[in-house]
Amino acid sequence: MYFNSNFMEYTVITMFIISMFTFCLVFKHLLMTLLSMEFLVLTNFFLFFMFLDNYGCGFYIIMLFLTFSVCEACLGLAILVSLIRCHGNDMIMSLNPLLW
Repeated sequence: MYFNSNFMEYTVITMFIISMFTFCLVFKHLLMTLLSMEFLVLTNFFLFFMFLDNYGCGFYIIMLFLTFSVCEACLGLAILVSLIRCHGNDMIMSLNPLLW
C-alpha cells in the first residue's frame, strides 16, 4: 500500500511531539518514563528510515541503531527491576538520591 510522503512526515512529527509531551509531563513512575523514551526511539527510527529512504542509502546502519536501542531498553528494564526489588515501587518521588 502506497502512502503519501507528506502524510508520513506529518505522522512522524506528530509522534515526536506526543512523545516529547509525555516524556516531559509523565514523570511520576519510572515505567512510564521508560515507555515514553522508547516511543522517542521509535520515532527516531522512523525519521532515520525516511531519511535513508529519501537519499537511497543502505539500510545497514538501521540494524546498528536497532541493536543499540534494544540494549538501551534492556538496561532500562534492568534498572526498573532493581529499583522495584530495592524500594518496592517505581515511584520516582519516593527515591532518596542519598541512598543510591
